Amino acid sequence: MTILIKNKKAHLNYQILEKYSAGISLLGSEVKSIKTGNGSFEGSFISIDDNKVFLKSAYIPAWQEKNSDFDNYRDRQLLLQKREIIKLSKELKKKTQTLIPLSFNLERNLIKLKFALVKGKKKYDKRQDIKKADIKKDLERNLKLRMK
Repeated sequence: MTILIKNKKAHLNYQILEKYSAGISLLGSEVKSIKTGNGSFEGSFISIDDNKVFLKSAYIPAWQEKNSDFDNYRDRQLLLQKREIIKLSKELKKKTQTLIPLSFNLERNLIKLKFALVKGKKKYDKRQDIKKADIKKDLERNLKLRMK
């Protein structure tokens, strides 16, 4: 499994409750663009409308410049089973939970979208996470110095 595009701010801004994987309906030029690493998840989210799941506001540029009528931010349908969609829609009815994309992965030559059910973090939660990461880095640095 190769990660093609990653949502770098997902773990900082959200508390991840549950992870999922789904196929995604893409155009040929979008596939080429994603495989070259072009695209961004900034501001994107996943919504459920009429038992269909869509990735909204994800930036995937055209592979070539001559595709001038191409919409970079179009809604892209996710391919999930009906029972998974029903389960997700029940989870979304709870307050303060949403679905966000985590990464585009290449699995057996197919592009899959990893996404998660998340709950937003408060500012003080973000500060605590950054503080824990800094302490962990310092401990690792000190252990490496003592080993030498």
